[in-house]
Amino acid sequence: MNAPLESSETSTAGNAAEYDFVVVSNRLPVDHVVDDDGATSWKASPGGLVTALEPIMRSNDGAWVGWAGRPDLDIAPFDNDGIHIVPVPLSAEDVENYYEGFSNDTLWPLYHDVIAPPTYHREWWESYVAVNQRFADAAAAVSAEGAVVWVQDYQLQLVPKMLRDKRPDLTIGFFNHIPFPPYGIYSQLPWRAAIIEGLLGADVIGFQRVADASNFARAVRRLTTSTTKTTTIEVASPGRATRRVIAKAFPISIDSRSFEELARQPHIQARAREIREGLGNPKTIMLGVDRLDYTKGIGHRLKAYGELLADGRIKVEDVTLVQVASPSRERVQAYMDLRDEIELTVGRINGDFATMSHTAISYHHHGYPREEMAALYLAADIMLVTALRDGMNLVAKEYVAARFDDDGVLILSEFAGASDELKRALRINPHDIDGLKEIILQAISMPKRERAARMRSLRKRVLEYDVSRWSTAFLSALAGVRGDRDTAESIDLIDDDPLGDLEWTVERVPRGTEL
Repeated sequence: MNAPLESSETSTAGNAAEYDFVVVSNRLPVDHVVDDDGATSWKASPGGLVTALEPIMRSNDGAWVGWAGRPDLDIAPFDNDGIHIVPVPLSAEDVENYYEGFSNDTLWPLYHDVIAPPTYHREWWESYVAVNQRFADAAAAVSAEGAVVWVQDYQLQLVPKMLRDKRPDLTIGFFNHIPFPPYGIYSQLPWRAAIIEGLLGADVIGFQRVADASNFARAVRRLTTSTTKTTTIEVASPGRATRRVIAKAFPISIDSRSFEELARQPHIQARAREIREGLGNPKTIMLGVDRLDYTKGIGHRLKAYGELLADGRIKVEDVTLVQVASPSRERVQAYMDLRDEIELTVGRINGDFATMSHTAISYHHHGYPREEMAALYLAADIMLVTALRDGMNLVAKEYVAARFDDDGVLILSEFAGASDELKRALRINPHDIDGLKEIILQAISMPKRERAARMRSLRKRVLEYDVSRWSTAFLSALAGVRGDRDTAESIDLIDDDPLGDLEWTVERVPRGTEL
């Protein structure tokens, strides 16, 4: 399951091949790599989604439809390490309009509570429609009769209906990895009804939080003639029988066991000690790990830390902040502006408070491999997750999984989906800078016994509800739709505890139902 897809042997396959399980996502599970000498190869993309679905793909004769990550790259389908890869080509114009434009400068800010203002352009929407149709056509072409197709994320919200119209025999799932906004925000989108109708083409629609599923249901009631009851939606289509759609929360997770196993490696623990020594062995290391995105609240945590230093409540010799901010969407203006703002703030704080032997903020504008991240998590006494809005935030779960020593403190924004599950974290409102400062001080002074008790509770949750359980729960719901629609539709999906939600789903799907 966890073996990487190295630069592997590939074999081309014709479009006539049909597969029983098809995943459709904006990006493929492998990256197209060009070496310095011009040689090309394929390498596994990191990420929990790939880890969760690899074994299912292999055991269910699976195909994966997605973009190879580079414009104007037209590659025939091929087999890679037991998975059939179906590349969908995007032109430079597609990338600019569909991906950087509509997906990331219209939908992303809108779905994240308009932290940054979304931009609406009709040509971006037209490109989004055209590219979604291209993905739907590619998926339909490789899907066997009655296949299960699982569509991933906000870039492809029109694909379920396009697939339904073209291939009504398919069982279709959709999972939204980012938040779904309240109707008062969502209603600003000029193409709001078309996207709701696109999503309703699926049989099961998954969200990160119960609140997201509720927001979606309200949009359905306001924008369509469909009716909703708890987590079922009755979709009436002209000339067709009424369909029932499930819309519920399936909180995603990580491959927590493999992260713990990595953290237990002696060389990772040695690297964690090296990191502390390189930072001057401060009493407390705080860590932030984020994509450089305006939704992550990086500026808020910098402000709180800077004020604590200025107030004299902490000393730079005692408390260091390490901020990893991996590059993100660097051609989008809002992200260019954010990088300038963050780097100016880091420079100002370091200029004001750093000494010859201690830096206030160790700032890194690049990503790190899993091994280095595991070492960072072990080195950090406090993990700061200050997201202003986040579908889940898997960094919080990675930190918990890595802390096999039952130490460390997680400070977690209540606006991250992970806060629904990780209830023993120190939860904060990142907009409340004074409150954030107090929580940081509480974390710094927390007794070891309390740290251990909190971390044990967090680890129990993260280790039990891992990414395999997430994918099993979703696919079980789809299997229920396929094998026993009455059972699948009767699942009670609105629950105060999203983890109980998962348990209920798995129990109610008939045993023996196969994908």
